[in-house]
Amino acid sequence: MSEKVYKTIGSTGAASLVLGICILVTGISSGILLIVNGARLLKSRKNILL
Repeated sequence: MSEKVYKTIGSTGAASLVLGICILVTGISSGILLIVNGARLLKSRKNILL
């Protein structure tokens, strides 16, 4: 019985770790894209206002 619980806990921990890494990578990449797009908007602000 305890071996079954041990395997379940191990697989759940691994799945949580993989999900956490995926969420971290997605957050970092979307943050970088937002910064780049914001910088391009600020750079082209002069052309819009004139």
